[in-house]
Amino acid sequence: MAALVSPSSLVRIRPRRVAKAKTSKPRSPRDWPGQLRESIRSVDQLARVLDLTPEELEGARRAEREGLPIAITPYYLSLCDRHDATCPVRRQCVPRIDEAHEVPGDLVDPLGEVDHEVAPHLVRRYPDRVLLLATDRCAVYCRFCTRSRIVGDGGGPVPLDRLEPAMAWIAAHPEIRDVIVSGGDPLAMATDRLDRILARIRAIPSVETIRLATRVPVTLPMRITTELVRALRKHHPIWVMTHFNHPKELTPASIAACTRLADAGFPVMNQTVLLAGINDDANVLETLFRGLVRARVRPYYLLQADPVRGTGHLRTPIAKGLAIVEQLQGRLTGIALPKLICDTPGGKGKVPLSPDYVVARGEGTTTLRTFRGEAVTYVDPPRE
Repeated sequence: MAALVSPSSLVRIRPRRVAKAKTSKPRSPRDWPGQLRESIRSVDQLARVLDLTPEELEGARRAEREGLPIAITPYYLSLCDRHDATCPVRRQCVPRIDEAHEVPGDLVDPLGEVDHEVAPHLVRRYPDRVLLLATDRCAVYCRFCTRSRIVGDGGGPVPLDRLEPAMAWIAAHPEIRDVIVSGGDPLAMATDRLDRILARIRAIPSVETIRLATRVPVTLPMRITTELVRALRKHHPIWVMTHFNHPKELTPASIAACTRLADAGFPVMNQTVLLAGINDDANVLETLFRGLVRARVRPYYLLQADPVRGTGHLRTPIAKGLAIVEQLQGRLTGIALPKLICDTPGGKGKVPLSPDYVVARGEGTTTLRTFRGEAVTYVDPPRE
């Protein structure tokens, strides 16, 4: 006779569940080469991810035909408001038809870099420093770019042998103590290529400091890898000159990139460009500068936007910058308050701008106006 089996001991067979098809959007690449490969570079791509206004659509079509091309990493695009064309990040990277309009003062080469080129890819505008243009590529092509005449023209990173005349010129001029590596964005290059360029500069005994001018911590923060930091540390002292323009760009990823650089011994300095409708507001800049200081990034310059052809809609009057700095004076600690700078057209050099705090001058006295509006007299020491 067969043994009885308790029903509770039977294995219950349940119907198999059919997996639902995934409907979520594909994730943005986490590695920096993937970000560059997946960058938005056409009108069609842009129109699929943003609700473009007629002005943006026409501007993007124009950018495909002429002028500064479109390039936006998926990361930086994720900071844009899809529905709001006034988004401060979107206005920095999405073309507008305003770029076709020239206004008085516009220049193709506002800093006179062509006239100040002393060797191929090497610009000298100051007695003790030079600018090395190592590439024409950036992770994102900002619509206010000073070098829109050459950036993204298809050349890419400059081979080291073609930079050799520039290196020879630097070596032949020992008064040059500081080399700024820019482009394009040098951190958008492969690590080994950048390593070789820095090693070649370091082989010149008279060079004391190297500066890397980069927007990568803002537009491609995953580029700041352990591998990159390890390669750069060999060439200290290196200063990193980055470029945050709005608090919206201070994300956990960008802050982590800046922290990694600071932890590796790189002083990180920031140059903010004053841009109409984006950051020309004292409250916005106060938030940005406080956030930068918390991330151990020194607000270095607040730059009057260069008069690049087609950027009149993004530029502010000089009086606007002076008014903002006056509002921030005394409101921010000194380490959070950058210098207001105008890089003079034609490459004549940077000029610091400041509100006039001198009320009156007398014999041995100067009356000053404080940030609270109080008049205070300073008495000079007696002359012998």
